[in-house]
Amino acid sequence: MNASDARRDLYALVKRANDDGVTTLIHRGSKQEARVLLAPLDRFPAARKAGAFPSWVLSAAQKDFGTLIGRAAGGQPQVLRRNSTPVAVLLPADGPISSTPSDTAAHAAATAGGAVTSQPTPSRDAGRRLATLGDALGDVITPGSARGLSFGLAALDAATGGLHPGRLVLVAAPPQVGGSLIGLAAARHTALALNHRVLYAASGPNRADITRRIIAAEAGGDYARLKTGTLTPHEQEVVQRLRNAPLLIDDGSDLTAEAIAETVPVAGELALVVVDRLQRARNPRLPMSGEHLPAASQVLRELARTQHVPVLAVVDTDDPAIVNLLDADVILTLTAHPDGETNVTVAERDLGIIGSARLRPDLAHARFLDTTATAHATTAAAGDSAVRDIVGSDTDHELAAAALPFTSGALQGLPAEATHLLAALRTALAAGNIKDLDELRVPLRALAAAGLRLPGTDEGRRLAAALHAHNAPPPAPTDSAARPAAPESARPAVGRGTVADADDEVRRDDDDGLVPGDEEDEPQGAVFPALRILKDSVTRSKMHPVPVIRIEDREDGPWPLISEDMDGEPRWVHPDVTSTRVAHTRDNGKRVRRDQLDVPPSFGGGVLCLIDRNGSFPSACSAVPLAPNKLLHTGPLDAFDRGQAGIYQIDIPEWNFPGMPHPLGRLIDRPDDQGRVWVTTPHIKQLERLHREGHLTAPLTIHDSWTGKANESLFKPFYTAAREARTELIQAGGEPYKNYKTRLSIALRLLWPKRPESRSPFWRPDWRMSMVAEASVRHWLNAFKAVQEGHTLVALRNVDAAIFWTPDETPPGTYRIGTGFGQVKAKFIQPGEFIPEGDD
Repeated sequence: MNASDARRDLYALVKRANDDGVTTLIHRGSKQEARVLLAPLDRFPAARKAGAFPSWVLSAAQKDFGTLIGRAAGGQPQVLRRNSTPVAVLLPADGPISSTPSDTAAHAAATAGGAVTSQPTPSRDAGRRLATLGDALGDVITPGSARGLSFGLAALDAATGGLHPGRLVLVAAPPQVGGSLIGLAAARHTALALNHRVLYAASGPNRADITRRIIAAEAGGDYARLKTGTLTPHEQEVVQRLRNAPLLIDDGSDLTAEAIAETVPVAGELALVVVDRLQRARNPRLPMSGEHLPAASQVLRELARTQHVPVLAVVDTDDPAIVNLLDADVILTLTAHPDGETNVTVAERDLGIIGSARLRPDLAHARFLDTTATAHATTAAAGDSAVRDIVGSDTDHELAAAALPFTSGALQGLPAEATHLLAALRTALAAGNIKDLDELRVPLRALAAAGLRLPGTDEGRRLAAALHAHNAPPPAPTDSAARPAAPESARPAVGRGTVADADDEVRRDDDDGLVPGDEEDEPQGAVFPALRILKDSVTRSKMHPVPVIRIEDREDGPWPLISEDMDGEPRWVHPDVTSTRVAHTRDNGKRVRRDQLDVPPSFGGGVLCLIDRNGSFPSACSAVPLAPNKLLHTGPLDAFDRGQAGIYQIDIPEWNFPGMPHPLGRLIDRPDDQGRVWVTTPHIKQLERLHREGHLTAPLTIHDSWTGKANESLFKPFYTAAREARTELIQAGGEPYKNYKTRLSIALRLLWPKRPESRSPFWRPDWRMSMVAEASVRHWLNAFKAVQEGHTLVALRNVDAAIFWTPDETPPGTYRIGTGFGQVKAKFIQPGEFIPEGDD
């Protein structure tokens, strides 16, 4: 974009940079003699530091835009402000960012921000201390001088050399893998074994969580049982030993990186600072989350250097696009493996991957253990031949080596998904993990075939050549006996725009998925006593709910009218998309079929964005409209009464929106002889809303109804308890989290048990189907909002799965990325690949 157009559109360009992270290349003059980047602050975090660089309010910047371009192209960043808040920055597109000896503040800020700067000339000003190489060698080779603090895990110590003063070490691990336990292990070893002072800054877990984990790890006690306050005699002895441990815990909800930096100098002689944790998803209650992460990491890195203390921070993601922004000195990336062990990949800021280690998770006791084999780290040089001849082909190793400048964060320019895949390739090669390498083959080939736009540098050209070589077909076998057996032929769907049942095992209407014994209360000390919590949630209501309809009353009234179809779940694929069911083998060896979607050329370039909604059913419990008491026959209604809830018989409304499924989902496939269906209150409210907004032309006609006084908070206490438990257990992962999900599902299914002999404390089909319908409605409305904003919906399924066509590998902004209820996980795959199963 030329400077004149950029000056005219400056406010819009800044908004795109600030809101969407878009970088714009701007040039001045017909020969483009001055080229700059209008970039988001995340690309140059040092711009956030007040006074470090020249800054301009947008109105002044627009007036003198030509001058600002000249200065920025010359190497001096120009910060753009909205009032007093920095919102974007102008950076040189071709040259380095300069800093002069007299501008020490700017130089320090630039270095802290992770930008590539020119090498400053050493200053002779008073106060600067220069060291000869001989001095530095003496510091390095003095016996014992280079030994860092131990993690308390021999394998990690061997791979990293320990925790060294002045360095920020980042533990990058997705939820459920146990990243927090690495920080806890180092804190335990330093404070309890070495008796050195430790500050544990907890932004997420509270002091009770941390204390229970320490007791469980030190005593070998059951972490889940400790939540009940019950301690064995051995655990009580351990507690007494821990009382005087030099471990300080700060778990304030307003904890910021600046607050930690202010606390460290006054906390005594600290040997270690642990920050647990930096949260990827934005949380207004947690300052060290979302878009604030780069700034927080800069403060922590500066803290480590100025206070000469190791800082160990945990972040709840392993996404390289985010991790690289945090600019840590050392990054430990945790990956869970199907064999039950956890692989830790060690990378240094300027070198990339330098080693790896294997750990054995013992999550029931809130700790990691060294593997039974001798703990070791597989070191890997940053060069091309470090792990050659162990696993992988020559093209694998060349691709990993060519990608290293990008995956290590030294160079930018790759999409996040490409960076993630290539980093995973190098990790698999370094760890010698053949299984992971095999699983990466298909997505890597798809990445190579996608035609990435790469920088026109030597590094970009090398990566392009490596990708091309990686995508080249292998030589055809000359011997027919050497050819592999043909895969099971794919079964096309019945027609375009239709898809077979989304689940491989289709549940019958009389199958509730329960087994005898599920209706029993959980034992004392259970990780999450879901059924007891749900019963308590109902009994505490002042409306005196009726949780069980008597057996003799179930054969008439409203109850025979209720069916599983009333969930309204969609089974929809865009009419222009071809859906095919292909054979797939799960990790457990079971052969199933998965969906494969092919989009037409009219959709343009792009990828499939898979949205997986977390905890759809328990999330719906936050506000599901239902009738706590018995349903009474209220017959035809002139209008929907928002004070009532129940079931309603309506005509199927006409829906003329080709880019979205019908709002009633699969309900429209089961009308009665008059073309009518029975629906629950959530769908009635949805249709009323769509009519008010003009998406449905005709108002609803309610031909019959069974209703009672409405209540939306009956399950709210259950929702609250489930949300809080998930926040804690998803970090621990393993069996506790699996048990939590199982008990949660059982409790909600027990609202409508199908076996006559079941002794469930509930029998309310209307409650169960209202809750499921509420989840379905929320799922549909989120997708509809995205479509209204211009996104292309490819498929919508169940209550938690949506697939969009996104040309820029960015999920629709109507979804919130995170691990909490109602938030989503987003994955990207190429068209033609099979759709993987959700993991939550």
